[in-house]
Amino acid sequence: MPVTDVTTDPEALTMTLTADFAAPVDRLWSVFTDPRQLERFWGPPGWPSTFSSFDFTVGGRANYYMTGPRGEIGGGTWEFIEIDPSSSFAVLDAFADEEGNPSTDMPASRMVFAFESTPEGSRLRSTTYFASAEALEQLVGMGMVEGATMAMGQLDRVLEGLRAYAQGKGTQVELLDDTHVRVTRLIEGPIDLVWRAHQEPELLRQWMLGPDGWRMSVCDVDPSVGGRYQYTWEPVGDTEGEPFGFDGETLVSEPPRRAVTTEHMTGTDFPSTLNDLSLYEEDGATLITLLIEYPDKETRDMVLATGMTDGMEASYARLERELIPA
Repeated sequence: MPVTDVTTDPEALTMTLTADFAAPVDRLWSVFTDPRQLERFWGPPGWPSTFSSFDFTVGGRANYYMTGPRGEIGGGTWEFIEIDPSSSFAVLDAFADEEGNPSTDMPASRMVFAFESTPEGSRLRSTTYFASAEALEQLVGMGMVEGATMAMGQLDRVLEGLRAYAQGKGTQVELLDDTHVRVTRLIEGPIDLVWRAHQEPELLRQWMLGPDGWRMSVCDVDPSVGGRYQYTWEPVGDTEGEPFGFDGETLVSEPPRRAVTTEHMTGTDFPSTLNDLSLYEEDGATLITLLIEYPDKETRDMVLATGMTDGMEASYARLERELIPA
């Protein structure tokens, strides 16, 4: 995790976040001043940002919105008030309505992003100045510290590039907190094909099989928002095991980049998980990121103990092998 310190100072009315990165300062500067790169990390996992405008000039504005895993929308706006190229910039940061107008119901703040070189690469120091102790307490109470820390934790993959970040590492599983797990896997193939492989039954049947010796006997998918799906697997040949399956509903669909679904083990009273799938393509390779939200830590640990990671890796390897043209 690149964040090394987060300090709130009720007397100075500030929150300061410090993070170190193994990348030159010019590279770090570029990801904060390019909206397409900002979108890849600005927002905690499960709340990706979309910048609808970005005028990086003193007096200019940037408008964005975050889309939650159940389709919730939260808007924000920046007014750029200071820019010192490659060194720092400052914004007036506010919540915003659907038209991008600053909200009068929520406190605004001033944010200063400062960048400096270090022997290992570069350092970001982000300082937020609040208008009052009440505003600081309100925003920190809403999870500002945790959200900013998790957002910065997504920056390494942007700075490194997809292949440097994930190539050859297989399926990686990160425990983000007691109820959230992030799974990543690089696929050497275009985003449109990887998206279709997750949406179309005839493709799903070819790769989403887990370890050898299983077949998908049921694959019904309605990928539209509100649509439902059902998967069932059963052993073949001498493979031991009992048939099992999952069913759920699509909550968010943004082809070809994001789909959020619920997942429930068919025929059980186990609670559902929330599965947030996002895809990003760079130089012909696509990074799959699956953010899974469990109802509690016990369920998370129980699922991970089933060998989930090995099964997912077998499936993703099959996706590359069977569906990606040589």
